[in-house]
Amino acid sequence: MKILLSLLAMLASTAPLLAQNVAPSATPALVPQLSRSQSILDALIAGGPVMILLFALSIIFVMLVIAYLMTIRRGAVVSSGFMATADALLRKRDYLGLLAVSNRHGEAIARVVQKILDFTTKNPGSHFQQVREIAETEGGRVAASLNNRVTYLADIGMIAPLLGLLGTVLGIILSFSALGADVGSARYILLSRGIATALVHTCAGLAIGIPAMVFYAYFRGKAQKLISELESASTHVLALLSLQYERRLERTPVLIEDEI
Repeated sequence: MKILLSLLAMLASTAPLLAQNVAPSATPALVPQLSRSQSILDALIAGGPVMILLFALSIIFVMLVIAYLMTIRRGAVVSSGFMATADALLRKRDYLGLLAVSNRHGEAIARVVQKILDFTTKNPGSHFQQVREIAETEGGRVAASLNNRVTYLADIGMIAPLLGLLGTVLGIILSFSALGADVGSARYILLSRGIATALVHTCAGLAIGIPAMVFYAYFRGKAQKLISELESASTHVLALLSLQYERRLERTPVLIEDEI
């Protein structure tokens, strides 16, 4: 009996040591190996042709924003330096000098002044109403060009959500196809992946469309402001030309009387 009790005491004392040796090796067997979940980047890569189109739209959107930031600004439409030079040359009646200055400048008002002076120098006997029509036509063309360029952002803002909706519908179709497939328990994995792909397409379309519409509203307001400044500058140039035409008409009767 005493021998049995001593053996039990020895086993009890060695039990914690055995537990420490066995636990580390037994733990990995008790924890199942879970598969890595699909990230958003993986879903974007696996999006297919629709995601490629959305990615191309995003690149075009960024390029347009950069181009508009450099071109739709006051210095590209009306500059203070050109207006000061034009004012001084018009008061001196130096039309050829102002025409040369307009050819060297790239502002929108320079193109309008260039069209006006090109017409007046080639048609010295023209009426002021004809000069006004030339200025209005060229100014309207420049204004339409600014507005048409800005509308490209609105087009992207409408197309991107529609492409996202198309990707969503395709993802839902794939999900329901997985439900009817004879793949056992894997159908639920395919179902979840199809729904995830559909939602990623929706998110991508909105992520491109919403900023595009925001920038469209910003550049549209900026373009309208610049068009107003262009109209004001064109009116100033026409007012100076009107004074020159009035002086020419005042001198014409005097010349006629001298000839008589």
